[in-house]
Amino acid sequence: MKRELLGLTVIWFLTGLIGCATLPTQPYVAKFKVIESDGRFVAHENGTVGDMKTGLVWASKDNGEDINWQDAKWYCENYRGGGYADWRMATQDELAELYDQSEGYQVTQKNYNVHLTELIELSACCPWASETRVSGAAIFGFGGGRRGWYDRSGSDGGRALPVRGGN
Repeated sequence: MKRELLGLTVIWFLTGLIGCATLPTQPYVAKFKVIESDGRFVAHENGTVGDMKTGLVWASKDNGEDINWQDAKWYCENYRGGGYADWRMATQDELAELYDQSEGYQVTQKNYNVHLTELIELSACCPWASETRVSGAAIFGFGGGRRGWYDRSGSDGGRALPVRGGN
């Protein structure tokens, strides 16, 4: 359901059933001009992409080069895209929500396909995720939809993809 509120488009997400009633959760508020949409994702002129399913807002592209986990975490936490200061590193589950086998494109810096909306531009397969353990840190591979754990100091194919909201 969409509503206009003070000139802003508010889209209510519906989740769960109680009896026969659905309850709205937090709305996704489009504060900036929409430049493109693919149904689920909405790209804005300020370089952000809203996910109408989860309510999260993503940077429209990753950091663009190999990066280790610690630098990726710093990059996400200090990212100021779209004029926001509350960016963070995504969890593996949040990254997995973006994976879509029916979508995809070839990344620019490596010679393989990734499977997610074209509105979010990855330059390699595998954004780092926030989870860590003694043996390493989490990544999510958009080439095949796999979760993995790698040495935090490694950087080959690792990317930073900032997200805001949720968590």
